[in-house]
Amino acid sequence: MDYISVSQAREASGLRVVLSAGVPGPWGESIKGMLTFKQLDYLPVAQQGGGDNPELLDWTGQTSAPVLVSEDLPPVCHWLDQLMLLERLQPEPALLPADCAQRSSAIGLSALMAGVEGFGWQRRLLMLEPMMQLDPVPEVSQRLASKYGYSESAVRQAPARMLAISEFLAQSLAASGSDYFFGDAPCAADFYWANFAGMIKPLPPELNPMPDWFRPVYTSDRPDILACLPHELEAHRDMMYERHIPTPLDF
Repeated sequence: MDYISVSQAREASGLRVVLSAGVPGPWGESIKGMLTFKQLDYLPVAQQGGGDNPELLDWTGQTSAPVLVSEDLPPVCHWLDQLMLLERLQPEPALLPADCAQRSSAIGLSALMAGVEGFGWQRRLLMLEPMMQLDPVPEVSQRLASKYGYSESAVRQAPARMLAISEFLAQSLAASGSDYFFGDAPCAADFYWANFAGMIKPLPPELNPMPDWFRPVYTSDRPDILACLPHELEAHRDMMYERHIPTPLDF
């Protein structure tokens, strides 16, 4: 992906999207998938994953990705605010159902995946665990551990929390009677799951050409973690890439 710098982005116009350069972060990849679905053009802006990113901090008040900046609007850093901005910029095709009950359910499912203490959050804590056992602990790991509430007790609880979420997602998908979580078209929850599932079992290298050093971080052979990707949810992930998310991924 052809990134511009934060300093260049601050002088640019249009929609700018800050992304972790060189790796398929699930929050950023979800946004990219939804942008493609809506056919929204954007300028990708480089962020260093786990870095201190001082220029990004000065611009957006924080150091993480993704971030969306549209024209003169304030930077949007929270996943739900980002989703609502995409709906505002391009109402159709919609990422949330029009029906209020389904709309609230779609937002709730998305929060279980992308929100604080959600599926991705728990998996990220587990990814940090091996690095936190090193002596000395790498500076980037210390920074991320502090940022995301790493502790031994949080890590112990993470697999059960992930499993509870995945079981609920599987029940919700089955209850929909569709290939998607709601209706006959994808919504935000479908895009989030397609990408967060990759934190357990990434797509093969020909579809997801992530760096060789990075793939083991996202791949698990632990039975309690693999249980969080049952057949029906893996099939849903594959369907989303076949129908709605271009491959090979570009990051």
